[in-house]
Amino acid sequence: MRAAKKKVQISVYLDPAVREGLVEYAARRDRSQSLIAEAAIASFLSPDADAQREAASSKRLDRIDRRIARLERDVGISIETLAVFIRFWLATTPALPEPMAQAARAKASERYDSFVSALGRRLAKGPTFRQEIPEDVAAPVNPEQD
Repeated sequence: MRAAKKKVQISVYLDPAVREGLVEYAARRDRSQSLIAEAAIASFLSPDADAQREAASSKRLDRIDRRIARLERDVGISIETLAVFIRFWLATTPALPEPMAQAARAKASERYDSFVSALGRRLAKGPTFRQEIPEDVAAPVNPEQD
């Protein structure tokens, strides 16, 4: 029967911040710094560690991809909402004669200020328009119908 191998002492140089992290982590876990360093090195050298890091990275990338997809969806909704509103407004608003146009511009400024105030209240209160729309809305069969 072979005798168990003795552990070998080595000296390493650590950045002060890394050393402080090691000290704090070992104290929190109530373990020796040597044991923590040994486990970290073994994990780093393990072939399974690469697979675990790759899986964690893949999971993070998937989460980022889903967030970007939601952002694209939200921007698409915003653009379509604005386009539909502009199309409707242009189709239903008649041009004004010049004397009335000046009064309308003054009233438009007042209405715009009211709009900005209402938007601020809505954003502060919630829920947002985006939250009111289901995530799984199917695309229309013929988008030209609208």
